[in-house]
Order: sequence, then structure tokens, then C-alpha cells
Amino acid sequence: MVYLLETDLTKNKRLCIALTKIYGIGKHQSFYFCKQLGLSANLKVEELTMSQKIKLERLVENSSLNINLDLKKFNTLVNKKLLIIKSYRGLRKYRGLPVRGQRTHTNSKTAKKHRTV
Repeated sequence: MVYLLETDLTKNKRLCIALTKIYGIGKHQSFYFCKQLGLSANLKVEELTMSQKIKLERLVENSSLNINLDLKKFNTLVNKKLLIIKSYRGLRKYRGLPVRGQRTHTNSKTAKKHRTV
């Protein structure tokens, strides 16, 4: 395992795929980062040199993306704000029910069952 940006990346995966394991980075961003550094799409994580790891870490930190703990904190603050203002969406999230208009008669019984308040 390679420890990069507070996340363990598996060594035998391609770098573009392994970067998606970092919370907040998707496929598009990972391919963009690899392209910016001039790395091959087929480069494995274990083949990265120390200088490439440092460049990758700096590039991700200098980007305007919120990743890992920052993004998780932001999401929890948004959810708390929705609940404080008593919005429909916030109340549905709190109760563990579907938020975006899905039916509840058949589909969300599992969500209701596993919801602990």
C-alpha cells in the first residue's frame, strides 16, 4: 500500500484508477491530474518515483478541490444546515427516507428498517 493524501492506495492498480479511492476525486479529475503531470495512463502506483508522488500531492493540494476530511466536514455542515432550517430535504435525510421524490411504498422499506435514530 502507498500512503498518499491521507489514503492508502493499492500498489498493483493503475494510478488513474487508484486515485479515485481518495474521497472527492473521481475518474475525470484523476485522469486530469495524470495528464497534467505527464504520466502514462497505464502507470501502476508502485512504479511512481518519490518525486512524482510529491508533484502529484502538490498538484492535488493546489487545485480548488475539497478532498477527504474537508469535503466530509462540508457535507455534514450542509446536512445540519438543512435540518436546522427545517427544509423538506433535511427532514427526509434525517428520517432516512428518499429525498428526491422516489416512491416509499415498496422501495424504501429497507432504508426505514436499517435507520437508527
